[in-house]
Amino acid sequence: MANDVVNRFFGGPPLSVALKIILLSVVVGVILSALGLDPRDIWQSLVDLVRHVWSMGWDAVLWMWRYFLLGAVIVVPIWLVVRLLKAGRA
Repeated sequence: MANDVVNRFFGGPPLSVALKIILLSVVVGVILSALGLDPRDIWQSLVDLVRHVWSMGWDAVLWMWRYFLLGAVIVVPIWLVVRLLKAGRA
């Protein structure tokens, strides 16, 4: 029973899921490195974003809303297709 809960939480056997996440992280890391990005750059960008939002006030909320909508145009349809494909298999 407890093993089923763990497998359901991780989406499969924990060791297998961990290995997949590690492999995917390495692949994404290689791609980001090829694009010239560095973890420190990403962290600094997040820090700058928070500072930017804090200093801009409500203008920052509108600014983030525009980026949210721009990203959602791509992310939501992909998520929906993936969920529908998974539902079709079950």
